[in-house]
Amino acid sequence: MGLDKPILIQYAIWLKDAAAGNFGNSLKSNVAARDLVASKVPVSLELVIGSVVVALFIAFPCGLFAAVGRGGRLDRLLLGFTATGLAIPSFWLGLTLILVFSVVFHLLPPGGYVAFTSNPLDNLQHLVMPALTLGVFLGATLLRFLRADMIEAWGADYVRTARAKGLGNKDVVLRHALRNALIPVLTYAGIQIGSLLGGAVIIEQVFGWSGVGWLTVQSILDRDYAVVQAAVLYIAVALTLANLLVDLTYALVNPRIRAQYGP
Repeated sequence: MGLDKPILIQYAIWLKDAAAGNFGNSLKSNVAARDLVASKVPVSLELVIGSVVVALFIAFPCGLFAAVGRGGRLDRLLLGFTATGLAIPSFWLGLTLILVFSVVFHLLPPGGYVAFTSNPLDNLQHLVMPALTLGVFLGATLLRFLRADMIEAWGADYVRTARAKGLGNKDVVLRHALRNALIPVLTYAGIQIGSLLGGAVIIEQVFGWSGVGWLTVQSILDRDYAVVQAAVLYIAVALTLANLLVDLTYALVNPRIRAQYGP
């Protein structure tokens, strides 16, 4: 590691090795740090996919119904859910789910991780509660964003024009208003998904889900610096790639943005 050399030379050595993906070996297990982090990436990715699926099932139908029925009873009920979902700490919700579904009713395992390839059913049973815990918070936030942007789009000139042409509410909502309302939603979703790819540290600790976040915390506690450095760099790359994908998605959902870069 060049520890007998000046600090700038040490840093140059580290940069050269990091560019090649070489962070050294774990001080605890003597396994390459990049291999340890790489082995946990699919575990965290599975949790991210499960959480996003839960969030989308919550946000999109509820956000559209709340915007279309603005001020009604359903809208107030969904706003109450949004406030509750944002206010509840994720670790508290996770512990409550464990108490209810594992301790009281014995329906789901309280924690741990089982690879999908070894036992698909057991894997999904272990995934339900952590994905639900993360999905509720993400879904409540996306619901709030989508409702606000849909209400703004609902009063725009192009929506009034579409309705004046005789289009039904379904076509107006899905083909016109929703595309423009998705831009802020995608921006926030990209940031959150990038963070989740880096490891939902608290939830992975609560449920013993051995992903990147769990590995990072364990490495910090063990003072395993090589693994910590590899994990932090992975998190930074995940956030950058998530933001890049969001920027590319803008052109897919909004024709006006796509036209700016077209021939």
